Parts: sequence; structure tokens; C-alpha cells
Amino acid sequence: PGRVRVAVRLRPRNAEDLLSDADFADCVELQPELKRLKLRKNNWSSESYKFDEVFTGTASQKRVYEVVAKPVVESVLSGYNGTVMAYGQTGTGKTFTLGRLGKDDASERGIMVRALEDIVANVSLASDTVEISYLQLYMESIQDLLAPEKTNITINEDPKTGEVSLPAAVTVKVQDLDHFVELLQTGEGNRHAANTKLNTESSRSHAILMVYIRRSVPEKVEDDINSQDRITKSKLPMVRKSKLLIVDLAGSERLDKSGSEGLLLEEAKFINLSLTSLGKCINALAENSPHIPTRDSKLTRLLRDSFGGSARTSLIITIGPSSRHRAETTSTIMFGQRAMKIVNVVKLKEEFDYESLCRKLETQVDHLTAEIDRQQKLRESEKYDLEKRLRDCHDSFNETRKNLVTRSELLEQKNTRLELDIEEALAELNCQKDQNSLLEDKIADLEMSLKQNKQNQLENSTYQKVLADTTQMYEKKIAELMKQLEVERAKSESAEEQLDAMKKLSDEHKKLIQHHEMENSKYQMALADTTQMYEMKITELTKQLEDGHTRFEGAQEQLDLANMLLADYQNSTQGQDETSELRFKLEEMYRLHESTVNELQSLKAEFKDQIQEKEAISEKLYAVQEKLSAEEKRRKAIEHELVNLKKGAPEGDKHFEDKKSYMKENIRGTSVLGTSAILNKSGTLRVTQSAQRATIAKICEEVGLQKIIQLLTSEDSDVQIHAVKVIANLAAEVKIISAELIMVLYTADGNQESIVEEGGLDALLTMLRSSQNATILRVASGAIANLAMNEMNQGLIMSRGGAKLLAKTASGTDDPQTLRMVAGALANLCGNEKLHTMLKEDGGIKAMLGMVRSGNSDVVAQVARGLANFAKCESRAMVQGHRKGRSLLMEDHALEWLIDNCNTTSASTRRHIELALSHLAQNEDNARDFISSGALQELQRISNESSREDIRNLAKKMLKSNPVFQGEMRLGQQ
Repeated sequence: PGRVRVAVRLRPRNAEDLLSDADFADCVELQPELKRLKLRKNNWSSESYKFDEVFTGTASQKRVYEVVAKPVVESVLSGYNGTVMAYGQTGTGKTFTLGRLGKDDASERGIMVRALEDIVANVSLASDTVEISYLQLYMESIQDLLAPEKTNITINEDPKTGEVSLPAAVTVKVQDLDHFVELLQTGEGNRHAANTKLNTESSRSHAILMVYIRRSVPEKVEDDINSQDRITKSKLPMVRKSKLLIVDLAGSERLDKSGSEGLLLEEAKFINLSLTSLGKCINALAENSPHIPTRDSKLTRLLRDSFGGSARTSLIITIGPSSRHRAETTSTIMFGQRAMKIVNVVKLKEEFDYESLCRKLETQVDHLTAEIDRQQKLRESEKYDLEKRLRDCHDSFNETRKNLVTRSELLEQKNTRLELDIEEALAELNCQKDQNSLLEDKIADLEMSLKQNKQNQLENSTYQKVLADTTQMYEKKIAELMKQLEVERAKSESAEEQLDAMKKLSDEHKKLIQHHEMENSKYQMALADTTQMYEMKITELTKQLEDGHTRFEGAQEQLDLANMLLADYQNSTQGQDETSELRFKLEEMYRLHESTVNELQSLKAEFKDQIQEKEAISEKLYAVQEKLSAEEKRRKAIEHELVNLKKGAPEGDKHFEDKKSYMKENIRGTSVLGTSAILNKSGTLRVTQSAQRATIAKICEEVGLQKIIQLLTSEDSDVQIHAVKVIANLAAEVKIISAELIMVLYTADGNQESIVEEGGLDALLTMLRSSQNATILRVASGAIANLAMNEMNQGLIMSRGGAKLLAKTASGTDDPQTLRMVAGALANLCGNEKLHTMLKEDGGIKAMLGMVRSGNSDVVAQVARGLANFAKCESRAMVQGHRKGRSLLMEDHALEWLIDNCNTTSASTRRHIELALSHLAQNEDNARDFISSGALQELQRISNESSREDIRNLAKKMLKSNPVFQGEMRLGQQ
């Protein structure tokens, strides 16, 4: 069992409420920390109601989803049915809460988009399915928003389970979140809406988003193995089916207020009729009535399971703050109170997944059938192959048999032939035998003749020895002659080598070399002739040697002749002197060639050095380019981190960095003449402001800014007071919108530049230095505070000793207004990180902390704002790498003051103090001071209890990112 959870959300005031109910207080007072709501009857009495959750007008869409819808979505994912429904008067934000798409701003996404985002993220689209139907109940007719042609869809109820279904409705399977957003946008475009007096986009139908989830359940192992039934069931796949209904009810309206006519009137009747039927069912369920009139309306039939059924239900009722609709607000609150009494019994819908099992078995059957067919085809193909091989074997056997028969026949024929050949061979052998006998007789005759030849040979051998001796003597002489010829040939070969060397000289001396070659060729021809003649002589000598020694002397003479010819040849080599001269010239040309080669090598070396220098310069350029690209990447990374930091704390930056908000807080003392009670009477404010603007414009036009600044040095204190007030108003001009009495401040940059250029800043600082008049000091401090809103003016103020003068002024007065002006000026200077060191050295931080002695809440608020600005700029400089080390605020004991005033009653002061502590914690060098002073405990409290979500997130981030804090918190837990 589970009770219906009910939350209430208050819509913030809109423009119509501000115009119509400006003189009336809200009829509703929220107490979100107590989860209670007070409904005022009149100014002295009210009724209190308690709900499961109470959301203020500033509650985010994310928080509403996490509190109201996320538990229901989680139970739906676990297999239970769930319902999220919005109920309330028209124009109170039901459709914004449920169906907002959030295209331009993701933070404004409604419950429908966020619920489907969680569902898609937690299911597996491979094994699970998510389907949706989107319907509207328009004038008691159910229509499909995804298929507008389908109207008047009937409702079917299961007679056994009582479950309601819409079989004619279109069901779409969701692929991803973008697909769902497209479907939701299509449905919203088909939904009926109209413009009424109460709402420009009033929904004229009840919208119902149905989300069907089907998830497979992991298999469970049964303990009882012996139970065959359990074993069989455990093998079956389980599936959980659940349904989520998100119902955006049309708003209830009164016809006299909405002004509905015609079709709008008919639509309003059906809307109120269905809501009345729903209210009757809620009343009956709350009172435990035996009869629940669910069949009075199609809406109650569709929501039968949501109230008193098996679904986990969350209801969010939306109300407005206007007292004009107190009756509708009361009715909505009472509807929610009665719904809280209803108790549903949620049931887990888990069943066997016979469909997937059937599909699985069919797939297996198809696979086995295909396998059987494949095996049969394989057997048939094997059978065919075996039969083919058998036929081939028979054919080959028959062929071999035929071949054997033919071969046996051939062998028989060969045997007959061989027998004939053997007979012929025997006959031939007999003939040979007869011939051999004849040869033996011849051999005997030959042996006798051989013996006679041997005797003749012995006689011839004696003659041969004598002949050998004589031939050996001649051969020796011929060998000596041959040696002499070889020497001559060696000389001729050396001459040829010299000629070959001459051929290798340069091209310019080819003609001379050719001439010498021609001469050498002549010598070679002569040598060839001589060698030929020698050979002829040798042949003759060999012939003469056979004849005897008598002809040896003639050969000797021929040799002498040959020697003479060789001498002549040697004399011819004297022409080599000319070749030596040619060699000398060639050597000179070679030297010139070497010099040119050396010059060419030097030029090549210079060219190579230039190439190396060029490569070195290109490498340096490449290194510079890489450094520039690295610097560009680093700059982009720092800008990205800055953007992330700004996204991480957008509201915090807005509250203490926006200097226009400071002027809103200090408007009473600096911007107008004597407007301390300006907010009490709006009529007086408008008259005073218009008169002051006219007066200031007239003074500037007639007198001139330069003369007004000169009046600041007048000896008359009244003149100085009026002049400094004019300067203060010129530095900050104020406009008042009479309709809402909202003060809108903007800085007149042109006036500020003129004031500084004409010496107005110097005059104001001189007045702080010399004047003792409290009014002059107060207004001059306010004017400097206005000028300090400009960054350029901040540097001028600090360079001219402005911080020291402001600190001196603060120490010499107890006037709260003056102290507030001085604190505001110093707080603006704290917003410039470049001036922090100078500001501390000039005593600005110490002066701010000293001003809290007055106890004035406005002064304390300005001091807290200044410390928040200082800490914020310090943390930003540390992130950008411009600053390191312990915070300058630590030396002036600012941390102790922040800790002591953390629980102040002023919300603005507390916010600034929490921001200052969160940003100081970002500096790791401040960690020891945080631990020793107890600031770490305050930071933990801020992360849990701060009223601002952005401050809580910043504090949590600092606690997680600092390892020193993590270690200290673990020690504290132990």
C-alpha cells in the first residue's frame, strides 16, 4: 500500500497580478521548510494546510521533477504502474510544469521530457521496449494527438482484471530522447488551445501521455532442484510490464471570469463536468465510500487505476497568488487535501515472456530445419560423387582389361619372332667359327714377321740416338735466339705502353699525340717487318741446322743486322722530349683545373652554409609558430574555464559583481537630493524626482559643469554642499517608473568622464581631505562611490590616495549614512583585482572591517559586499594564473569577522558572506586558516543550509576539490 503523494506549486506573480492586486497582499503564504501552506481568510485569520511538498515561485523545474515525478518513474522502471497528474485553475502553470519542451533553455524542461530521459537512460533498447501513446479528452471524446484523424476512441475494460485499454490508439516505439521530443511536439501542435481572459494559451482538453515499458527480468536459480515444475519455469524468460500516465488536466474556470462564449463555453462545460466527476471519485475514495462513480466520465474511467487502484500516484496542484481567485485556490487546495487520504495498493506485474520464448523456439526450429536440409543436400551430393567415381572405376577396369588382352597378343607375336632370330644367330655363329680358324693361321704368319721387324728397329735406334744428339744441340741454340727475341719484344711492348699513356692526354693535344702515334705505327710496322724477317730467318736457320753447322754463321750475321735495326728504333725514341713539354702544359692546365675546382667547392660550401642558415631560421620560425599555437590553445582553455566558472555560479556573480545593484541599495543617499523617505509615498517621489531632474538640467545648462566644479572650492559651506550634490547627481542619474514604483538606475558615463576631465574627482578628494562638514563628507563619499563604478576611475582614485582618504573619513565619523557611502566606495574598489595590494596597503580593508562598529545593517551589508567582491576577484585571478599565495584578507582578520556574522538576520548580508567564504575556500593556501578558525564547519553548513542553490553548489564544489578539506572531514568523521 502507498498513499497518493500531493505537492503544491505556487505560480509567481505575473504582470496582470501586479497591475490588478498592487494594493492587496497575497492570499497564500508558503512555509516550505515546514511543508505547510497558509490560506488567508482576511487580515487577521488564516487556515494552515500540510502537504508532502511545497514549492515556491522560484522552484526550478529540475527540483519539481525530482521530488514529484522521479520516485514514480523509478517504480515504473521496477515494474509498477505509475501516474503523475497536474490539477489546478487555468493559467497556474500545469502545462509548464508537465509539458514544457525547453528547446531554448534546457533548465525549463518539464516532467514529460525529464521522465522519458530517465527511462531511456535506464533501459536497454536492445532487449527492452519503450512505447508511447499521446491522447486528449476533448468534449468527452478521446482523440489521438499522434494521429489526429482518429477521434472518438473507445475504452475497453478487461472483465477479469478491470484493466483499461485503448486498442485503437496509435502506439509508437521510442528510439531515443530526440525522437520522443519530436513526437511530443507533434502532439502539442494537435492539442486544442484558446485565448481567454484568464490565460492566453488555455488548454481546452485533458492531455494524457501513456508510456508502456516492457523489460526482461534476469533468470533466477531455484533452490529446489527436485521440483521439475520449478526447473521448467526457471528456464522460461520473465518480463515486467508497467505503464506510466502523465496527465495534464485542463484548468477549471468560472465563466464570469474567463468570458467564454460559443465553442469556448461548450468546451468549458465539458472541462468542468469531467473535473467534477473526478472530484466526486476523489471524495468517495477519501471517505471510503462503497460506491466509486468512475463511470460518470471518460476521464475517471481512464484514471481508474491511478486513484484507489494499483498505481503509484503523485499529484501536483498549481495555484496562483492573486486574492481575486481565492475561491478557486481554496477549491484546488481542498482537492489536494482529499487526494492525500487515498491509499493505492501497488502491484508488480511480472509474467512469463511466452512471446519471446516462442520467437526464440521458432528461430531454433528454422535453424534446425535449414541444417537438416543442408545435411540432406550434402548426403545427396556425396552419393552422386560416389556413384560417379564407381562408374569411372568400371570404365577404367574395362579399358585395362582390353589393354592386357592386346598386350598378351603382342607378346606372343614377339616370342615367335625371337625364336626365329635365335635360329638365325646360331647359323651365323657357326660361320664365324670357321672364319676364326682361318684368322689363327694368319696370326702365326704375322708373329714371324714381327720378330724380323724388331731386329730392324734395334738397328734404327742407334741411328736415332745420333740424330737426337745433333737436334738437341740445335734446339739449345734456337732457345738462346728465342730468348733474345723475347727481350726485344719486351722492349717493343714498353714502347707500346708509353704510346698508350700518350693517348690518354687531354683533347687539346690529340693532334700531336696522333702524329706521334703515326710515327710509332711506322716503327711498329718496321718492327713487325723485322720480327717477320726474324721468323723467316729462324725457319731458315732451323732448316740450316738440319743441314749442318756451316750455315750458322749466316744466321749470326742476320742477328747482327737485327740488332742494328733495334738500335735505330731506340734512337727514334728521342722524340719523347716533345711529349715532356706537352706533359708540362698538361700539368699547368691541371693546376688551373684544380684551382677552379677549389673555387667551385668553396662556392658549394658557402651555398651549403646558407642553406643551413635558412633551415635554422625556418626551425626557429616553426618553434615560434608552435609557441604561438600553444599560447592560443592555453588562452582558449582559460576562456573555456572562465565560461564554465560563470556557468557554475551565474547567480552569485550577478549579486555581488553587478555594481548597478549597489546603486539600488544606496539610492537614498547618493543619487537624489534629500530622498531618504522616498519609498514611503509614491506621489511625493514622482513630484520630487521630476523637479530635481529639471533643476539639475537647468543648473548644468545655465551655469556649466566647469563652474559647478569650481564651486566645490568655495569657502561657503552651503555653496559647497549644493555643488557637491549636483556633482553626485550628475555621476548617477535616476529614473522612476510611476506604474510599478520600481527604481531603475543607470550610470551616466558621459557625465562621469566630464567630471573627471574638468577636475571634479580631484576636488572631491580635496573636500574629503580638508572638510569637517558631515554633510559634505557624506555626499562627497557618495559621489566618489558613483565614480568608482567605472574601472578607469578606480585606478585614478587609487593613484590619487582615494583609499587613504576614505579610510581617514571612516575613522573620523560615526554617522551611519557617511559610513555607508564610504563602505560602498571601498566595496566598488574591491571589485578590481589589480588594485587589491594597493587597497590593503592604504588601509582600505582594515577601514571596512572597522566600520562595522556602528552596528548599522546597511553599513554591514556594504562591508560584506566588498569582501565578497574582493574574494571573487582573488579566486578569478588564481584560476587565470595571475596570482598565487595566501589571501590578503587573512592578514586583516577578515575571516574571523565573516565567521562571526555568518548567521546574521539580513538575507543580503548573509548571501554576500556565504559567497565570500566559498570563494576564499577556492584558494588552497587558505585551507589551514579555514581549519584553524572553524571556517570549514561554516562552509559545510553553507553547502547544506544556504537558501541559494548556486551558493550551495559552489560550497560543495570547494569541499570536494580541496584535498586538505577532504582529509580534515574524514578525521572529523572518525
